[in-house]
Amino acid sequence: MSSIYFKNNSYELSQESKVKLDSLAQLKSNLTFRIFGNCDPSGNVELNKKLSENRANAVSEYLKGKIGNKIKLASTVGLGIEKQINDNSTEDLRSKNRRVDVFIEKTFAKGEKISRKALPSFLSTKIAQMKVKDTFSLPDVNFIGGRHVWLPSGNPNLLRLLKILKENPSLEIELQGHICCDYENFDGEDTDLGTFNLSWTRANAIKEFLIKQGIQASRIKANGSGHLNPVVYPEVTEADRIKNRRVELVLLKK
Repeated sequence: MSSIYFKNNSYELSQESKVKLDSLAQLKSNLTFRIFGNCDPSGNVELNKKLSENRANAVSEYLKGKIGNKIKLASTVGLGIEKQINDNSTEDLRSKNRRVDVFIEKTFAKGEKISRKALPSFLSTKIAQMKVKDTFSLPDVNFIGGRHVWLPSGNPNLLRLLKILKENPSLEIELQGHICCDYENFDGEDTDLGTFNLSWTRANAIKEFLIKQGIQASRIKANGSGHLNPVVYPEVTEADRIKNRRVELVLLKK
C-alpha cells in the first residue's frame, strides 16, 4: 500500500504526492491498483463522502496518464469517513485520515499460493533480545470473521501479554490488526459497528482490554493494516482465513 495525503477540505495533489505516484507508475510487474479515498470526520457526512470521491478520482486520473499496460486500475472508491485509522484526537492524527490509499496487488498465476515466514512470538522472546521496531506475532489470538471479537483460544496468550507488560513497565507497543478475504475494499466491515475499519477495531479491542487491566493507554498504539501482509494468500480453507484474522505487535520502546 502507498498513501497520498491532502490538506484539509482539499483534493488537490501536492508536488510530493505527484512524485510518489510517478514512482508507482514506473513499477514493471503485472499489478492491480485499487484506489480508496478517505476524509477525517470533521464536517458534513455527505460532503465528506463527495470529498473522498474527489480525492480518489484525482489520484486515479493522474495515474491513468502515467501507467503502462502491465498495471490495471481496478477500482476507484470514496469511503467518506468509514475508514478511520485512529481516534482523531490530535490534528496530526486527523491529517492521517485525509488521504488516498493505493493498494498494489500482484497478479497471481492459477493455483499459486504464498505463505509468509512466521514471525517470532512476542510471548516467548526474551526482552533483552528484542529490538525496537521489530514485529512479533501474538500466537493463537485470532478473530471471528467480520468481528473484532477474538476466539476463546486467544484468552491465555492475552493474559500472558498482560503479564509481560505489567512486569516490564517501560515497554511500549503498537498493535497491528489484520483481516482476511476482502480484497475489493481497503479493509473489512466490522459487522458489530457497521464501520469499514475491521483491522483497526481488532487491534483496538486488545488495546482496550489491556487498558481495563491496568496498562497505561500511552504505552499502546492501535493501527489497522487492512488486508496487507497476509500470512497465507489466497485463502483457500477456513484455517487459512483464521490465520489472517490476527493482530501482530511492534515494539516501540524498551
